[in-house]
Amino acid sequence: VQVVESGGDLVQPGGSLRLSCAASGTIFNIYDMGWYRQAPGKQRELVARQRDDYGTRYGDSVTGRFTILTDKRNKMVHLQMNSLRPEDTAIYYCNIQGVEITPGPYVEFSSWGQGTQVTVSS
Repeated sequence: VQVVESGGDLVQPGGSLRLSCAASGTIFNIYDMGWYRQAPGKQRELVARQRDDYGTRYGDSVTGRFTILTDKRNKMVHLQMNSLRPEDTAIYYCNIQGVEITPGPYVEFSSWGQGTQVTVSS
């Protein structure tokens, strides 16, 4: 299963941006969709995640500003980012987990995209 992010850009502080992530492949079902980010010199951190068994979680620094929007039917997940701050600058990664259809037994997958750069600067 391949995952591709898009939508990263340079935006001014206070601005908004919407990231998108699309999965391709023969998928039986998706049960976890999330966004993570990694800033230079820092570890990758959770931004927003929606999982069937425990609902939606947001990183503390983005709560109230970011919203995760899942579209499982079309195998897509979006991240609406508002009130952006310079500290939101990072590479944003999408992760999708589910069950893949194979010629043999179905198998679970966890796929990451290559990332999309978000820069918040005036």
